[in-house]
Amino acid sequence: MTSRLTGRGSGTSIRGSVMLRLDPAALGELVAGRRVAMVSGTNGKTTTTHFIAAAVRQALGADTHRLVHNADGANLHAGIASALSEHPRADLAVLETDERVVADLVRLGRPEVLVLLNFSRDQLDRNHEIKGLGRSWRDALAAAGDDGPVVVANADEPLIVWAVKTARRVVWVDTATTWTQDAALCPQCGSPLVREDGTGWRCTGCDLAQPEAAYRVVGDTIVRPDGSSVTPELNVPGGFNVSNAACALAAAELLGIDPATAVAGMRTVSAPAGRFGTATISGSTARLLLAKNPAGWAEALPLATSATVVLAIDSAAADGRDVSWLWDVEYEQLAGRTVVATGPRAQDLAVRLAYAGVEHRVVPDLAEALRGHTEPVDVVATYTPFQRLRKLGGI
Repeated sequence: MTSRLTGRGSGTSIRGSVMLRLDPAALGELVAGRRVAMVSGTNGKTTTTHFIAAAVRQALGADTHRLVHNADGANLHAGIASALSEHPRADLAVLETDERVVADLVRLGRPEVLVLLNFSRDQLDRNHEIKGLGRSWRDALAAAGDDGPVVVANADEPLIVWAVKTARRVVWVDTATTWTQDAALCPQCGSPLVREDGTGWRCTGCDLAQPEAAYRVVGDTIVRPDGSSVTPELNVPGGFNVSNAACALAAAELLGIDPATAVAGMRTVSAPAGRFGTATISGSTARLLLAKNPAGWAEALPLATSATVVLAIDSAAADGRDVSWLWDVEYEQLAGRTVVATGPRAQDLAVRLAYAGVEHRVVPDLAEALRGHTEPVDVVATYTPFQRLRKLGGI
């Protein structure tokens, strides 16, 4: 209840924390005997998990009680345990999984499908070396052997490709990724990577290269393995969500869901865990966009099309204490717009905006920053202020 009142989250993780303290083996016991599809990656895992869950619900029809899904995004051990405990009879589980939990769930839950989206710098104080996380995935998949999951993997991401080389089977998805700043060196040998039109990326020092994909994103369409095209017509914006839908479609088909049924389900997703939701906050109409790291900001900022844009920054534990990543975001694209910097680290953001030549004003209080806008505004926020804004807007 305290988490809900303070806008820090749904409180489900607290329940799971108590459960795991009383019984450290509870997570393994709760996940046993279910068909499990997991989703992980730095960005997009909440939306992709919602896509897969919606596809499963569409296929189940009236039997949706068979599905458990940690829809609120509580994706660490405690949050997953809590979600599973609420639906003990559900035989299908679609689980968003934090990158640090993947190896444990591969070992404990023997997932049927594992979707791996991307890898980039995030929460630098905790995950300063993302290759270490990739190595934990690689080791877990190797240890699982023939009992391991079928992996749906982003072929555009060199670290993902390296991490899943030990998997028993991989279904590759060409997501047409545009963010490449976290993939300059080969994770296998350390040599520079190069990117070439038509063939994707390859290492200059070893044989690691972009694999041929079964699913491909081409503009607004998804090309399936048989060559047929699907236009998802999603109710969430952004080309990156077409990429997320491509990975979700591959996972849904592996679960035995007809592609038309899967896409129909995905179209019902509009504001997964508050993302892209619109609310009235302090009398103003605001659309909420979550951006947690440079890769996320690169996708979110072009979606912020309102005349006034509010940027909310914090450095609480859930955001990452280190905000040096602000200097890797191209805030210059906001020049000429009305920009409001808010949140506990608004002054840090203000320095970055000043160097970017972006006129702005600083209003540290979130509620006050949303007051007095006569036209709808887009709000781009890191995790903690995003959750606070969801609470203020009743999303």
